[in-house]
Amino acid sequence: MPPKLPPALPFLILLSFLFFYLYSTSLLPHSSPSSATTTTTTTTTTTTTKTRTTSCNFFKGNWILDRTKSAKPLYDESCPFHRNAWNCLRNHRENMGLINSWRWVPKDCELPKIDPERFLELMRNRNIGLVGDSLNENFLVSFLCILRVADGSAKKWKRKGAWRGAYFPKFNVTVSYHRAVLLAKYEWQPKQPTMNDGQKGIYRVDVDIPAEDWATITDYYDVLIFNTGHWWGYDKFPKETPLVFYRAGQPILPPLGLFDGFKVVLESMVSYIEREIPHKTLKFWRLQSPRHFYGGDWNQNGSCLLNEPLKEHELDLWFDPSNNGVNKEARKINHMIEETLQGTDIRLLDLTHLSEFRADAHPAIWLGKKDAVAIWGQDCMHWCLPGVPDTWVDIFSGLMHNSL
Repeated sequence: MPPKLPPALPFLILLSFLFFYLYSTSLLPHSSPSSATTTTTTTTTTTTTKTRTTSCNFFKGNWILDRTKSAKPLYDESCPFHRNAWNCLRNHRENMGLINSWRWVPKDCELPKIDPERFLELMRNRNIGLVGDSLNENFLVSFLCILRVADGSAKKWKRKGAWRGAYFPKFNVTVSYHRAVLLAKYEWQPKQPTMNDGQKGIYRVDVDIPAEDWATITDYYDVLIFNTGHWWGYDKFPKETPLVFYRAGQPILPPLGLFDGFKVVLESMVSYIEREIPHKTLKFWRLQSPRHFYGGDWNQNGSCLLNEPLKEHELDLWFDPSNNGVNKEARKINHMIEETLQGTDIRLLDLTHLSEFRADAHPAIWLGKKDAVAIWGQDCMHWCLPGVPDTWVDIFSGLMHNSL
């Protein structure tokens, strides 16, 4: 008969196994969220440094009314980088205080407001370029005015084919914009005998050649933000002056319609970017900035004299392509862009959803020039500054702090 174990021994053996298990599991590696949607908060005290990492999608959330001092813009109408038609403070646009009291709050985290000095220190000895249409210029103006807070000696900068920009000497940082509304090269060709009746001429688009405005900058910038889409409409290129698409110097046959041509240009320009721009360059593609014309397009007495953001249940009424409204093209174009960028190293800068709400934040009739509305109609496409593009800058800053 085997000897009896002491009464406490089985308990001690079990306890030993439990300690061994807890110790071994503590040595296993822990997974961390992808850097594409991650924010990292570091808290430092006199004795310890603690790092907390949480997953955050900056692009999904809602606007909340915030009347605290923290909601006050970082710049005013005196910023030297303003473009007059967007300087809504100088043009006395109504409700500017309310427009800038709405704060974007991502669904699962806080979006920190950009710290201009910290951002420029992060980007020291680097260059940032924006390439595309005037909505990227709208982005740029906000960006420059914000960054100038940290370097009042900033100088206007127009080199390398840039349309406009600024140099920040304290940090040796350049931020500039290259105007290329279609991204591909295009030029006007007057009417020829071979053209269709009713045509005044055509705009020839070489789908495989980038516009000269940015074709030579592929190794200059450390960060590039691309966009296109707002010129891809029949209001810009009606049947009397259409886009005609060429490849390898020859017309594409059968001729492409507008959106098929957009897809071909998009694919070609993305291929060029991946082939010619160094892999180390951070590349972003900003999705569409939605328009908010109500009652007609810009040349059909469309207006945007609204006093508050749209509600979430209203967004599809304005922007779902199935509703066939004047603002439907943003989501349609975004779908094409997202499909084309799959498998590339170009990151999506999806600023569409948060901007869809802000029907209240356009220059509208406050354009700073006499008779501007009579000639051009209300501006329900660009954004008041300060305004919504400042939030775009906050998001871009957050992404950059997670990328470098």
